[in-house]
Amino acid sequence: MILFSLFALVPLSALGAFSVQTAKELILNIVTNEVDHVARDKVELLKRWISERKADIAVVAGSSILSSTDPYVIAAYLELVRTNYRVYSGFAVFSRTGQLVYSTSADSPVPDGAEWFREALKGRLFMSDIFFDPERMDSFFLISAPLPEKTGDIARVICATVGTNTILSAILSVSLGRTGECYLVNREGMFLAHKEPHRILTENIAQSESFKNIFNARSNRITYIDYRGIEVIGSSSRVEGTDWALVVEQDRDEAFHAAGTLTRYISLVIAFSVLAALASAWLLSRYVAMPIHKLSTAADELAAGRYDPNLINTKRRDEIGLLLKAFADMAEKLRHREKDLETKVHLREAELKETGVELQKTQQAAVRSQQLASMGQLAAGVAHEIRTPLTSLKLFLESVESDIEVSTEFEEDFHVAMKQIKRMEDTINRFLDFARPQEPLFSDVCVEDLIKDALLVVGPRARQQETVIALDIKPSLPTVRGDRKQLCEVLVNLMVNALEAMVLRGDLKITACVQPFSNGEKQSEHVRIDIKDTGPGIAQEQIPKLFDPFFTTKATGTGLGLSIVLSIIQLHGGEVLVSSGEYRGATFSVIIPSAGKNKGKNDGKDTDS
Repeated sequence: MILFSLFALVPLSALGAFSVQTAKELILNIVTNEVDHVARDKVELLKRWISERKADIAVVAGSSILSSTDPYVIAAYLELVRTNYRVYSGFAVFSRTGQLVYSTSADSPVPDGAEWFREALKGRLFMSDIFFDPERMDSFFLISAPLPEKTGDIARVICATVGTNTILSAILSVSLGRTGECYLVNREGMFLAHKEPHRILTENIAQSESFKNIFNARSNRITYIDYRGIEVIGSSSRVEGTDWALVVEQDRDEAFHAAGTLTRYISLVIAFSVLAALASAWLLSRYVAMPIHKLSTAADELAAGRYDPNLINTKRRDEIGLLLKAFADMAEKLRHREKDLETKVHLREAELKETGVELQKTQQAAVRSQQLASMGQLAAGVAHEIRTPLTSLKLFLESVESDIEVSTEFEEDFHVAMKQIKRMEDTINRFLDFARPQEPLFSDVCVEDLIKDALLVVGPRARQQETVIALDIKPSLPTVRGDRKQLCEVLVNLMVNALEAMVLRGDLKITACVQPFSNGEKQSEHVRIDIKDTGPGIAQEQIPKLFDPFFTTKATGTGLGLSIVLSIIQLHGGEVLVSSGEYRGATFSVIIPSAGKNKGKNDGKDTDS
């Protein structure tokens, strides 16, 4: 049903989206062209009208009547112009010094410091911005022109007050639906003309997208947010010769109303198509799913050993019927295969009996292994029994040496015998430590004190063979939880091995630091002690065998020292690492879990001894 829905929905949705998008683009182009045409037409109308007013003032300024000293003559002429053109609400003539010569109205403009007066005195025709008179609810602007004498000097200035109500009414009226509007703004963002008079020269839109879209060419867009905060489709055009701009806009929602209607119709068609597809899918799935359900039930019965051929009896000749028939054939073959399997099971039972015999042999081998382990324990006991009389013999010989005088000819033999007894005792002790390691007595151990205790033992030998010992113990090391005696034995063993590897002279560096340890989500700290020598190193192929019992590279070694070291560290939950290469020295690293208590006393500086 999901697939059928997708097959119905995807093409229709794509077609509908394409149709709506095409309609929106078409509407946008039509509305854009329309507002562009309206804006251009309105601007041309306004430009033509302003040009006519300028031409009027130029003609009036060129009349010789205004040079007359008789105010009645001037009054008759200006009243005639005002009556004929009907767009001028007043004329005023001023002397060069700014005194009023004649005015057609009582509220004539004041020339003192006014820009229109200054520009006219410079011989220029000047047109001011639009002003709004709230009492008369009318907007106007001023046009001034110079009145030159025959000598060419500016004798007087004429100023005309031009009412804009008629022309702006024609410009502001647009037929762009219910929301279409046209307005006039200056570069400061003030409305000069608007269908709502209260906005004129009182509201500034310099911060709106409308204003930026008008006067900033880089941000010129077709659709934008206007001064009301509504998205509109707009066009603007500058009025030549002024800093005015005429803007024509229409609300985007109104322009795209038809596209919204088209979208709703397409959505209804898509919804109806999806429902029809779902209904068709349900009918088809029911026609297919019911026999599949019967087939599933028959498969379950077959798996339970209660298969009945009548469960999938069908007369259909389509793919479902072929599938049911194939299942019936398969069930019959499975019944024959079951009989074959029973025969094979009997054969396997006979083979299992033979396997049982082999298992007995394996058990006997395990018993022999256990016997060998018992023999190892017996050997350990024998070694212990040998150690007792050997110790007595050693004590006896030591007492004899102090009580009686050994002749010169037997003195060397005596010392050789003592050395051999000591060697036998050391071998037996190491074997017993390896065979029956003692359980550690755990306590909090300071790593720095542990290293110094070990150095007290190996220090004399290091000085004897002129070996320099360097310590690098990081400050505030945490304590470790372990047997102080056994851990000291580990360090002594590793240091002695390092000294034996260097023979005469060399450098022995001992480093202790904290090593973070991560085990999945659990984070913990370990203490790492590195013992590094400058000896000949260890061959790579020998490193994996170093911790095997009785493996040694020394002529007089027993091969149990490193085995004991590894067993002690493993009892403490740690590990021993080795890194070396021939002629590059060797480094043995002991890593022990910390007890979580900082008891370090070292300042972290290297020391040599």
